[in-house]
Amino acid sequence: MSLPPEFALIARHFRRLAGEGALDLSDDAAILAPPAGRELVLAADALVEGVHYLSEDPPETIGRKLLRVNLSDLAAMGAEPLAYLMTTALPHGTSPEWLEEFTAGLAADQREFGLHVLGGDTVSVPGPACLSLTIIGTVPPGAALRRAGARPGDDLWVSGTIGDGALGLAVLQGRGPADPEGYLARRYRLPEPRLALGAALRGLARATMDVSDGLAQDLAHLCRAGGLGAVLELAALPLSAPAAALAAKDPSWLSRLASGGDDYELLFAADPADADRVKAAASAAGTPVTRIGHFVSGEAEVTVLNQDRKAVDLQRGGWSHF
Repeated sequence: MSLPPEFALIARHFRRLAGEGALDLSDDAAILAPPAGRELVLAADALVEGVHYLSEDPPETIGRKLLRVNLSDLAAMGAEPLAYLMTTALPHGTSPEWLEEFTAGLAADQREFGLHVLGGDTVSVPGPACLSLTIIGTVPPGAALRRAGARPGDDLWVSGTIGDGALGLAVLQGRGPADPEGYLARRYRLPEPRLALGAALRGLARATMDVSDGLAQDLAHLCRAGGLGAVLELAALPLSAPAAALAAKDPSWLSRLASGGDDYELLFAADPADADRVKAAASAAGTPVTRIGHFVSGEAEVTVLNQDRKAVDLQRGGWSHF
């Protein structure tokens, strides 16, 4: 007896992604045994076609981005990846070739980041595609990083560079700067989850989150969680060469880069006395970090300073889903 179409699709494309506890994707649920002496950390994020990725994006990079944006949430908690569940709602008529490339991308990143699929669901919809993933990681007991915890006077740090994801989207939409080597487009399509840095910051960072919806907007989340304010210095933003070139020609770009979104870098607070330890931890993790401001007592709001250290209002703080 032949398999029903849904189960044949799972067997052909998704079974190769399964690992321990997935029961070969042939049962109603998976069985997960957490590693001894570890706590579980769980998060979920979805990608919607035309909202979080472009319809013409390569299926391989869509699968990898789906996994990586969720891994970024683990990084923000200082967690290490273990496994994931995935639901794919795909338009009628999605080709086997698209699915083959999509799962090939997932398989490549599973190998890179050391995790596997446990199960999920696959459905067909009129469109557009909606891809949802629940990530599962682990941390030592009591060691998870949290958004709450920043204190007045703490340094504000960010990893990597800011603004490349938003510029990459603009490039792919035909309204951005020149990108002859595809660097900016890659930064949009394939964010880099800062897992090693997140683990290195356990016991060192007082508050942490990943930057997904725009630096200034996500910083406001840290402020609300900690019940304090923050000062963000635009002149201190770490920029890639393409972003720096834009800012050099027109300093107003700094405000746009601080609110663009799709950075997937780590934003965190640390005691100024630990600055050397932060730099050493980042160096050991192979991820550059930059001090871009500080936290202050008072209302949970962000004060943005321009190059002349004058307060400015950003036209938009970041991306809103509603």
